[in-house]
Amino acid sequence: MPEGTAIGARGWLRRLWPASLLGRLTLVMVAGVLVTQLAADAIWASQLRAKSRVEANAAAQYMAHSAAGAIRFFRSLPPAYRSLIIQQLREMGGTRFFVNLNHAYVPVEPIGEQPLARSVIDTVGATLRSDLPNSPGFRLAFAWPDHLAVAEHDVRLNDLPESWVQHVLLLRPDRAPILVIQTEIEPGNWLYLAGLMPNPYFLRGNEAFAWDRLMPQVLSLAVVLLLGLLVVRSITRPLAALSEAARAFGQGHDEGARPLPETGSREFVTTARAFSAMRERIQRYIEDRERLFISISHDLRTPITRLKLRAELLDDECLRNEFEEDLDELDMMVKGALQCVKDSDIHENPTEVKLDVLLARMVRSAQLAGHAVAYQPSGLTVRAKPLALKRALGNLLDNALFYGQRAEISVDDEAGSVVVRVRDHGPGVPEEAIASLFDPYVRLEHGRDQNDNGLGLGLGIARGVIEAHGGRLELSNHPEGGLVAAVRLPA
Repeated sequence: MPEGTAIGARGWLRRLWPASLLGRLTLVMVAGVLVTQLAADAIWASQLRAKSRVEANAAAQYMAHSAAGAIRFFRSLPPAYRSLIIQQLREMGGTRFFVNLNHAYVPVEPIGEQPLARSVIDTVGATLRSDLPNSPGFRLAFAWPDHLAVAEHDVRLNDLPESWVQHVLLLRPDRAPILVIQTEIEPGNWLYLAGLMPNPYFLRGNEAFAWDRLMPQVLSLAVVLLLGLLVVRSITRPLAALSEAARAFGQGHDEGARPLPETGSREFVTTARAFSAMRERIQRYIEDRERLFISISHDLRTPITRLKLRAELLDDECLRNEFEEDLDELDMMVKGALQCVKDSDIHENPTEVKLDVLLARMVRSAQLAGHAVAYQPSGLTVRAKPLALKRALGNLLDNALFYGQRAEISVDDEAGSVVVRVRDHGPGVPEEAIASLFDPYVRLEHGRDQNDNGLGLGLGIARGVIEAHGGRLELSNHPEGGLVAAVRLPA
């Protein structure tokens, strides 16, 4: 197989493979049951065909012996008596065969090609040749009774009186194939024999996939699938609840969330208990860390202030300047730590936020401060924490104005996401340095020149807030210059 074809086949299979656990388990279960049933049906059909062939060949030998006896009987009669005997047989109700005399072979339209019918005809022909070795030959065929020709001049079976064939051939309520045997008993005289197999519907017994046989299997498959789907659903529903709880906890939306129900299988109950315990431990750790961090940062400001006052009393100006620089750096680190905690952990409830209103206020404030900001209303809304989202977008706008003099804000709806883009017209950022911009206290050279009071925390805080909303922050250089910060939020 060519490589391109193999890759295309794998891609096609990946598209068919469901993404959900429910879909995958259902597909595997359906495929397993179907393959098992098809394999069992194939084995059963093979055995059924072999059995039907043996039974049909045995019945064919019986039919051939009976036909050979009838041929010998009519061959032994004087030609003048044959028609009289045939008429008497018809008045008596007939024998195993419908018998007729013709002056030539009567063409018969055979049924469609059937392997079992062909095997029966071969067996009948071989048996007749064995019983009647001196016969000139036999014309054999299976035909349907609807348009079966029985005599010269296109005389059909339906044209005959019903009493002639009602006890010999099966015409109602369901037709059966008729075995027609024609042989020339003497020049110019053909004996026509038509009869039924001992099992008239022997061809149907060979159909392994008949509807009446497939119906029980279809019903059993439907019952198995229904019960399987119920079981799979009972397994995947708690997993969906666990996934939702993990997502909400990861985004910080689980305040007041109810504990996971400890129902279902033993494995899920164990998992739910472990998840609940983990969530409680992480929450306690975060709360303890925040209290400790804020307390230390707050308490450090008092000795820093006291040290600044004492530094003013130093007589050595050079030493005093060094002390003040160190204290300013320490004070800046404390303020940055407090800002990081406050901005990344805003406790408020999510609500519908109209981006036009939120961004218009930010743009208006920036314009009043003398900055050039362009924005076109979009009419889009998102579900978010208003204050947290405002601070995240505000950090991005502040960065754009600090480092790019003017900014452009656009909002678009793209494939189930609302994308807010903030572009500046600054020098841009080297591609290899974009990933490091989110690290705390990391600032590029041109950033320090433009804003020497910054701490390098804005992008990290903005990314944390946006990821808590289930979105992501992407940075890229604009083709025409400047940096673009794209905020993708769930629509």
